[in-house]
Amino acid sequence: MREPVMVTPFDEFNQTLVDNVAPADWPSPEPAPVYHLVVLGAGTAGLVAAAAAAGLGARVALVERHLMGGDCLVTGCVPSKALLRTARAWKEAAGAGAFGVRGEALPGDFGAAMKRVRERRAALSPHDSAARFRDLGVDVFFGHGRFVGPREIAVDGRKLRFHRALIATGGRPALPELAGLEEAGYLTSETAFTLMRLPARLAVIGGGPLGCELAQAFARFGAQVSMFLRERHLLPREEPEAAAVVRRALEADGIRIVDRAACGAVERGPRAKSLRYQVDGVEHRLAVDEILIAVGRRPNVEDLGLESCGVVATDDGVAVDDHLRTANPAVYAAGDVCSAFRFTHAAEAMARLVVRNALFNGGRRASRLIIPWCTYTSPEVARVGRSRIELEREGIRFETLTVPLAENDRARLDGAEEGFLLVHHRRGGDRILGATLVSEHAGESIGELVLALQERIGLARLADTIHPYPTQAEVLKRAGDAWNRRRLTPFNRRLLRFWFRRLERKALRQLAAADE
Repeated sequence: MREPVMVTPFDEFNQTLVDNVAPADWPSPEPAPVYHLVVLGAGTAGLVAAAAAAGLGARVALVERHLMGGDCLVTGCVPSKALLRTARAWKEAAGAGAFGVRGEALPGDFGAAMKRVRERRAALSPHDSAARFRDLGVDVFFGHGRFVGPREIAVDGRKLRFHRALIATGGRPALPELAGLEEAGYLTSETAFTLMRLPARLAVIGGGPLGCELAQAFARFGAQVSMFLRERHLLPREEPEAAAVVRRALEADGIRIVDRAACGAVERGPRAKSLRYQVDGVEHRLAVDEILIAVGRRPNVEDLGLESCGVVATDDGVAVDDHLRTANPAVYAAGDVCSAFRFTHAAEAMARLVVRNALFNGGRRASRLIIPWCTYTSPEVARVGRSRIELEREGIRFETLTVPLAENDRARLDGAEEGFLLVHHRRGGDRILGATLVSEHAGESIGELVLALQERIGLARLADTIHPYPTQAEVLKRAGDAWNRRRLTPFNRRLLRFWFRRLERKALRQLAAADE
């Protein structure tokens, strides 16, 4: 029996999680003579590829050294979104007076909030469990898998030979070079959800999606939050207008944002940690209870034996071609370990592409995937396609139209007018090139625009699409209406005036004839 995996705090919910995704008494199966596909890593990409291949009849082995479900289930999407939902509930309760609710909101229980996170995660864990994948026909091996040859992987003394292999080992939080950080202690996405008590003072280093989401959540729980940015902008991959909306929202929740901050060192005192940083050459100190590091992610490429199978890896991850094939034509990669799109849904899409290409010579290209993403702050920021900067860099002629959410009836009724839809389209045409939606539920609405890009559906057809009224998704139709209005050039208006004068004369003749 292997060493049991511990997840802090080890309560009934985390016990259920471990029993599902890393059972200590799991019997390793006898390896097959050869596998059609061996998958290294049981995060999203690995699980999707293993299930898809086994469902098609392939013989599949899945190797995981820690917890099945990976970042998404254990430390990413699932716990973070459960936490954000609770934080939103606290915010709504605090602002309920605007909706006629009488009485003051009761003090929140942070321990109960975190308990709900663990309960929700445990409830979803059977979907990623070892038992489920065994029942799907997958041989599940727990242990550290390493390549020991061009077509062979070893795991705990067993050798798995393969026709094709998939590296899906994911990533982990990146850490800045900050003196004293290890000694003082810190939080990342892998440890933030183990907290039992709310830190009264929290420093967040980094202004990307994770930093913004967790900073807002902890501020809504009542922590005094300070965010430190290298530059001046939150969410640097987003349109500046979208980042500005999120900044105003975070500041409205009481978050202090420090721009152009060079964090230099951390010192641990008897009661608090002291963060030293500089702004414009002036040094400052801030006493905090916890420091959350949110400066990005690094791919897990170490100690995989890649040199023994001819696979090339750098600090950016495993090197792959557009078919997600490595330098070894028998080995593919998918997910955070090789992609700049480090999202669960991107990993799933790449895993499906790998199954087609690796087992059926599908020839599918990763560059043709239309991958949206969403930052789950309040309001949310969802984006698909190219940004303004990317279009300008590529020399593409485009125009931009913006529909403020304040013009949307449902947003006004909900008191959620802060936001907009921004669409870039071909100059002189209605083909959509990229779009950003900022609204309370932008992630739920961006799918329509993803389909539009994928199927080359233009703004004119969006204008013809009927949406239920009132919904915030109606803003997509309004973008189509705005494009149609742009088509009314002075020349087209003159033609229309001529047309309506003809109709007027015709109507007058008909009325005169009727009077006779």
